[in-house]
Amino acid sequence: MLKGHLESACPPLRTLGDGGRLPAMTDKFERHRQPWRQDEIQKLHLLAGKGMSQRAIAKALTRSEESVKDRARADGLKIAKLR
Repeated sequence: MLKGHLESACPPLRTLGDGGRLPAMTDKFERHRQPWRQDEIQKLHLLAGKGMSQRAIAKALTRSEESVKDRARADGLKIAKLR
């Protein structure tokens, strides 16, 4: 294809450590749609009661913000909106 100037200006492409295979879109996310355990529900209630943000609670529980929001709504909890 193009030789000379463009070839020398572009660095060579790197490959991934696993042989260049990218994860397929069908690969399942490990925590996807997992049911809430009792200890997670208790922690959600505790952290929401302390006034923590939705993002902080989600990170502490290793769940999505959407999942935390939905569970809090189902349990009638108010999550602080930090501004």
